[in-house]
Amino acid sequence: MFYTILPQWPLIKPKFKRITRFAPLIGVLIGSLQSLSWLLLKYFKWPNISIALISISISILITGGLHIDGLMDTADGIGAGKSKRIEAMKDSRVGSIGVQSLVIILILQIAAIVKLDFYALIAFPLAAFWGRISQIFAIENYEYLLKKKSSSIHHQSWRGISYEIRPSLIIISVGVIIFLYFTKLNIIHNLLLLSYFILSGLFTSLLIPSLINKFLGGHSGDSYGASLVITETTYLLLLGIILVPN
Repeated sequence: MFYTILPQWPLIKPKFKRITRFAPLIGVLIGSLQSLSWLLLKYFKWPNISIALISISISILITGGLHIDGLMDTADGIGAGKSKRIEAMKDSRVGSIGVQSLVIILILQIAAIVKLDFYALIAFPLAAFWGRISQIFAIENYEYLLKKKSSSIHHQSWRGISYEIRPSLIIISVGVIIFLYFTKLNIIHNLLLLSYFILSGLFTSLLIPSLINKFLGGHSGDSYGASLVITETTYLLLLGIILVPN
């Protein structure tokens, strides 16, 4: 459900073709579980490197590795060149470039999480949220890569970004209110920090699908997953630059 291995929720029966608009909410929930695991492990004095590894594992486990698979397939497609990209992305075998992309992404995420230290608590849900926002931008702005199909199931049910992004705007609004409520001191500093959270996330979630489109000439289910993972990783790195634990 919602691109995860989570079971069907009681009283909620979403249609798969309408799932994308709610994906950012699921991202926040997955990120929150990562934050809870960070708190628990920190309480038992686990080192940051171990916490980083387990936090990443939780995300991969809940999503069933779906987005990681998309990352590797997309990397193989880019590496294969224009004439063979579709064939490479459809191949069930993972190529060397796909493996390298996974290793690099994991190393960068671990490095960012270790650097963030206790700021990882807010970084996890933010990164997971903006990663899924990138998928919305990808579906809205770029053609479906597999020409034999007229469009993806998401494109067929798409009502335009002004409609599809509404749940995400509600999440942002609630997040802003919570942030301002719990950080009343030094209001100017907090407003600048809040602006950085939003603008860096918006910039990253627009940039990554654009770059993937440039290399592939479109998007597919695999590249949507790649966009999510790369956006998450880039955003964690950006937060690691500005958030310096004392």
